[in-house]
Amino acid sequence: MEPSVLLLLALLVGFVLLLVRGYPKARGHLPPGPRPLPLLGNLLQMDRGGFLNSFRRIREKYGDVFTVHLGPRPVVMLYGTEAIREALVDQAEAFSGRGTIAVVEPIFRGYGVVFANGERWKALRRFSLVTMRDFGMGKRSVEERIQEEARCLVEEFRKSQGAPLDPTFLFQCITANIICSIVFGERFDYKDHQFLRLLYLFYQSFSLISSFSSQVFELFSGFLKYFPGTHRQISRNLQEILDYIGQSVEKHRATLDPSNPRDFIDTYLLRMEKEKSNQHTEFDHQNLVISVLSLFFAGTETSSTTLRYGFLLMLKYPHVAEKVQKEIDQVIGSHRLPTLDDRTKMPYTDAVIYEIQRFSDLVPIGVPHKVTKDTLFRGYLLPKNTEVYPTLSSALHDPQYFEQPDTFNPDHFLDANGALKKSEAFMPFSLGKRICLGEGIARNELFLFFTAILQNFSLSSPVAPKDIDLSPKESGFGKVPQTYQICFLAR
Repeated sequence: MEPSVLLLLALLVGFVLLLVRGYPKARGHLPPGPRPLPLLGNLLQMDRGGFLNSFRRIREKYGDVFTVHLGPRPVVMLYGTEAIREALVDQAEAFSGRGTIAVVEPIFRGYGVVFANGERWKALRRFSLVTMRDFGMGKRSVEERIQEEARCLVEEFRKSQGAPLDPTFLFQCITANIICSIVFGERFDYKDHQFLRLLYLFYQSFSLISSFSSQVFELFSGFLKYFPGTHRQISRNLQEILDYIGQSVEKHRATLDPSNPRDFIDTYLLRMEKEKSNQHTEFDHQNLVISVLSLFFAGTETSSTTLRYGFLLMLKYPHVAEKVQKEIDQVIGSHRLPTLDDRTKMPYTDAVIYEIQRFSDLVPIGVPHKVTKDTLFRGYLLPKNTEVYPTLSSALHDPQYFEQPDTFNPDHFLDANGALKKSEAFMPFSLGKRICLGEGIARNELFLFFTAILQNFSLSSPVAPKDIDLSPKESGFGKVPQTYQICFLAR
């Protein structure tokens, strides 16, 4: 054998041995799971259906709490309503750490309110909750802002005169404008080129983050990060949005009036100034721009995608839309905008919105958590920093709580008397200390936008209801619906 070939083989064997030696030995006593291969983890148990399908099959053998190895790292999976609640609610503090999503880690790097940990996360979350609650320091209520945006959207739909259109970007516009009014202190015109560019970057990024290639990257990010791929496009997209946010922060800084803060950015800048002598403060520029990116992205993409799923479902099940319109006509009529006070008198409409959220299952495997200390859970010892995936899809499709979990049926949220029925398995915003910051705003948006549209328009589709495809275009970190055409016909 040629010496050069022997040398190459020796180097290859040495490299493999080094990697195997570096393969983490799990401390503690992790839940059972399929035996991992060195370096490859449970790659052989993964299929092209993506993580969710793979985890479902593994759960059939190992139960509601099991361990999978995503490449070389062990991750504990929580499956079903009880397991998720037991972790995120009953042991909320222990499970309050945040894990990583490999394709966005180069941008977030543990900064900002969503991906931070420890004292950084606590300080940023407290600040963000108070500021979001004040909603622009109390100048105008969230309800008024959503109603104004609903009015603009209705006018935009009227201009279409019932012609088929793709609602993707208009739904993005309305949800983005609500979070923009909180964060940037302004709303944007639906034809603003900069605004539409940002929305396109969000839409593309959410689709790419949810793609099969991003799930493969999650398994082998340490190796694949050196090669071209989806992860680089995501980083370019998010960096472009960060550049815009940075420019906006500088404009805010130049026009800041300490006695009259206009929005989230102003309030944060004032906090930075107040703590500038504190060497350990978390209120710095990096945490500001990453927090704004987190709020902007989440506040735009989750609600707009839910609305897209919602109206696709209304086209698929027109009898449901007709029942909602009947309730709207009885409670609201046609001469005023819906208000949040109307919600308590509209149990069927509320049940439909709940069922849209349940069925659309927007973040099926949940945003990763990790335990903040060595944690005893169901007889297993999870070492500090063990990553945990609360599989929200398994609760939203839990047959113990939903009679037909794979069928769209608003009766899942109605009792025998037609009143709204809550369910412990309904957790589209997750649970516990990491529950979605914008849950309240998102719930208000979904109700007011959904009812305002159906108050003013009947719906039709170029495709017959039986032929409408509800299967997602992408299903990974998030679920992305198929693109579709819809006609808004004035009532």
